Amino acid sequence: MKQLMTGNEAIARGAWEAGVLVCTAYPGTPSTEITENAARYEQIYAEWSPNEKVALEVGLGASIAGGRALVAMKHVGVNVAADPLFTAAYTGVTGGLVLVSADDPGMHSSQNEQDNRHLARAAKIPVLEPADSQEAKDFTKYAFALSEEYDTPVMLRITTRVAHSQSLVELGEREERTLAPYVKNSHKYVMIPAYARPRHTAVEARLTALGHLAETTPLNRVEWGDRSIGVVTGGIAYQYLKEVRPEVSVLKLGLSYPLPRQKITEFARSVTRLYVAEELEDFWESQLRAWGLDVCGKEIFPRTGELQPEIVAAALAAPLGHSPASLEHSPTPPTPPAAALEAPARPPVLCPGCPHRALFYVLRKMRLVVAGDIGCYTLGCLEPLDSVDTTICMGASIGTAIGMEKTRGREFGRRLVAVIGDSTFIHSGVTGLIDAVYNNAPITLLILDNRTTGMTGHQDNPVTGRTLQGEAYREIDLTRLCRAVGVDRVTTVDPFDLKLLEQTIRAELAAEEPSVIITRRKCALIDREAVRPPLRVERDKCTQCLRCMRLGCPCLALREGETVIDAQCTGCGLCARVCAAGAIGEAGEQ
Repeated sequence: MKQLMTGNEAIARGAWEAGVLVCTAYPGTPSTEITENAARYEQIYAEWSPNEKVALEVGLGASIAGGRALVAMKHVGVNVAADPLFTAAYTGVTGGLVLVSADDPGMHSSQNEQDNRHLARAAKIPVLEPADSQEAKDFTKYAFALSEEYDTPVMLRITTRVAHSQSLVELGEREERTLAPYVKNSHKYVMIPAYARPRHTAVEARLTALGHLAETTPLNRVEWGDRSIGVVTGGIAYQYLKEVRPEVSVLKLGLSYPLPRQKITEFARSVTRLYVAEELEDFWESQLRAWGLDVCGKEIFPRTGELQPEIVAAALAAPLGHSPASLEHSPTPPTPPAAALEAPARPPVLCPGCPHRALFYVLRKMRLVVAGDIGCYTLGCLEPLDSVDTTICMGASIGTAIGMEKTRGREFGRRLVAVIGDSTFIHSGVTGLIDAVYNNAPITLLILDNRTTGMTGHQDNPVTGRTLQGEAYREIDLTRLCRAVGVDRVTTVDPFDLKLLEQTIRAELAAEEPSVIITRRKCALIDREAVRPPLRVERDKCTQCLRCMRLGCPCLALREGETVIDAQCTGCGLCARVCAAGAIGEAGEQ
């Protein structure tokens, strides 16, 4: 039986077919749907972990106990999980352990472009790279077998296009596995120096053995064609190459680290001109050059952004016998024909009724310095709100604010706040708040509690009191948590109460100790009971002061010189609150 699946769905299916018992993750595009789909299989325990480090630690625990475990995260999440990952490479596994790294070339929803093949090489673990949904499922199953055979975690690296593109997948049955009896093995799993030293030796021996496997595995295959051009490639770049130049010879790398030196060398000798087509870094290319091979790669393929079929076609368009290195290229696709119609760009924007809009409106009005964080509220940096000064990584807002206050002094700190979402605070903000308490940094932290993980599609988290599998349990009380780490000043306000919100911020900025303001209102996309009929503007009252336009609400627009509210309005009333003329109200009020 075949079924149309995205790469993420196929990975979840592959995990189920491989007999996986535990699947963990912190939601992050483009990886989120892997764990959401895994949760639909009743034989798999699936959870949203507080952060990626914990997710990997839970997965490693399941592996040590003898079960197979899948851990999924986006590329920057692997940075958070690096500590247990590098040590897990030493301990090895009992049950198979697979880490999915979903890289994001083009930064569709990320703060950087990062090629995690480098992290896998640093950790000395193998990397598999599927090129479509069928391979995503098959490689997932193979990764578990590889993990157990070679006693290692395995990285399954996908990119955004593979994660979200659909193709047909041949479905299989689940492999039911019996848990072996647990056997204590402290020399393997307790990494004190005396035990870790021989494990490092084992890691090096394993990497050598994996190098031999790379020479023979069918995951690395040659597809012979026109031998005047040979291309080493893999992942989504393979699909683009086959689309635009199906006639050339290809060495497709499915096991992309460690590389098959002999296989690549023989392929290079058999073609006139050797190319490497890979997204982002010259990971393969640099190794081939180190082996002394004459190869063309980043001279013609961009190091930034996604590859596209048009880019691959242009890069390989040089006449035979001419050096492609002389080709001019751009990391952006060629201009489409004049007949092609392009949709107008739609900048990202906070949703109608979003509770964060009210907060950022007040912060801009107060002209505060705002240390921001990762979440949908990061959009507060855009005009007309334009009230976020910094955004570094998950949880960094608090530490950034501490550093600013310690550097520039208390007077600067009196106009400085840090903002962080509820889920991000649980992810990696708590330790920053402890730092503020311990080191007496009198910063003011605003925790934006909208009762969901909004940016990645409304996943539950420890603050919501519901698990990924739909079970209701005790929710984390943010007020009690903040007080428990030593913050005495903790206040909760509705961000739509603009006057009280501003008064509260001013009071906490004046305090000489760390303080927390929790702004609590449900995300407008999940609080359907709060949706009311669209508001309207009474023209004879409107003075065209445009104060409402400073909210950046997508429902407000100027048409023929008049302010109007369109039908997507949720009736939140924020624009009515800021309208000094009282010109905005419900349709039946005027």
